[in-house]
Amino acid sequence: MRQRLNLERMDNDAEIDMTPMLDIVFIMLIFFIVSTSFVREAGVEIERPISATAEVKESQGVMLAITAEDEVWLDRQPVDVRMIRPALERLKVEQPDLGVMIQADMNAKTGLLVQVMDQVKLSGIEQVAVATREGAG
Repeated sequence: MRQRLNLERMDNDAEIDMTPMLDIVFIMLIFFIVSTSFVREAGVEIERPISATAEVKESQGVMLAITAEDEVWLDRQPVDVRMIRPALERLKVEQPDLGVMIQADMNAKTGLLVQVMDQVKLSGIEQVAVATREGAG
């Protein structure tokens, strides 16, 4: 007895179910979105001072910049010194272990740097660093 091949049925059986693969891709996408920490850039170029004792550290999370013209920048926008504290308090609610990296231009006033550091500390953030570049001081 000869068996007849049913070509139509074989074409239907050859399909691959893509649903499990799509589920895995979406789960991986959600995992990477949740586990990624976003760094907020200051938004301006700064000429950092040279330090012989500079240490390489991981990014702190939020970048504050003080320009040579004594402007303060946070999240790519100029900000008044008095507005640093409330802005950082809002960010700290979202990310409790938040740290701040202050990039002060070498020609910026020291008094402004101290004011910015005070506002950061008053917002409840303990991890504060000032960016420098390595070199012979």
